[in-house]
Amino acid sequence: MIELMHTNDAVIISFVESLLRDAGIACFVADQNMSVLDGSIGILPRRVMIGADDAVAARRLLTDAGIGNEMREG
Repeated sequence: MIELMHTNDAVIISFVESLLRDAGIACFVADQNMSVLDGSIGILPRRVMIGADDAVAARRLLTDAGIGNEMREG
């Protein structure tokens, strides 16, 4: 798996999960429970992970949705 993006914004993560799911691209949100360590103030970002084979399609999907700036470089 590769990291598609990381952010503290739960709304963006939910939107990305929905976009990927609707496109048939499997994803995994890592570090969801890390808020326990930061006192639930949301300073630790969550990572959206995808299969390497889906990277091009997922990047195109996020760019087309207007949130390409949220992605990791690479």
